[in-house]
Amino acid sequence: MSEGAALLQLLVGTVVLRPYVFIFLICYLVIASQNLGWRRTLVYLASGYVIAWASELSSIHTGFPYGLYFYIPATVNQELWFLGVPFMDSLSYVFLTYASYCLAKLLQAAWQANAGSRNQTWAKHPGMTVLFGAILFMLLDVIIDPLALRGYRWFLGQIYGYPEYGGYFGVPLSNFGGWLLVGLLMITVLQRLDNRSPVVAPRLARQKPWASAPYGGTLLYFSVLLFNLVLTFAIGEMLLGVIAVVLFSLLAGLTLTAGYVLALTARCPHGCGHDKDLGLKESFPAPPGSSDRDPESAQVFHDMP
Repeated sequence: MSEGAALLQLLVGTVVLRPYVFIFLICYLVIASQNLGWRRTLVYLASGYVIAWASELSSIHTGFPYGLYFYIPATVNQELWFLGVPFMDSLSYVFLTYASYCLAKLLQAAWQANAGSRNQTWAKHPGMTVLFGAILFMLLDVIIDPLALRGYRWFLGQIYGYPEYGGYFGVPLSNFGGWLLVGLLMITVLQRLDNRSPVVAPRLARQKPWASAPYGGTLLYFSVLLFNLVLTFAIGEMLLGVIAVVLFSLLAGLTLTAGYVLALTARCPHGCGHDKDLGLKESFPAPPGSSDRDPESAQVFHDMP
């Protein structure tokens, strides 16, 4: 068999073995392409993958940034691996960080609206979006990693382990520090890609000033969390499942509250006289053709030039 045919066979095998990863990846491509444009969506797919892969390669050899762990090459002849790291594993970081970034943007916009005339300028700082996104990214791993460590009990399979049993369902606490650090780096890259062009995506902002909010990415975030929550109960990990339910409920409550705050604010963008104070123009651009359009405002997402 030629090298090209062997590579193709491994690629097909990766999709067959890990269909859920590619379903979420397709969701990322569809949603992000509407917000970022195809070019930046693909640039982040590539750059985010490299960052994630490098972090995993470093950690399995040096213990930085997640702590020392090892992959079990049981499927090395069935799916793609790069220098000891499964292809699909690093790939998942891309859509997980994107979804976390979207939810962070939504929560921050509501926070800005709530801050209002109190002039909490630090609430609008782009660094806060990165921090929120990285924390949300890490919170996903509170469920994902313990579940993946028990992959032998579901269709993931046993693909990795730790030299020593960690303090959180077998996962060392250093792992979460690594996720936070890598999340900060990846979301910083994503934010810079997001801010490169001041053009509003017209299909996402036709009717309401907040219509271009990253609801698609937020839905992706909760879809991933729900997928892992269901699997946790399916394998009988009741305590981890309860933790997942509590986490899901808290984040869903925050998100619904944020949506409510933004919906209330959007009811009077012209007559209330508070839209500048609330920071709505910075986070949720007015639709194309709107009379109060501010071309200098920053946007949540932009199209490619």
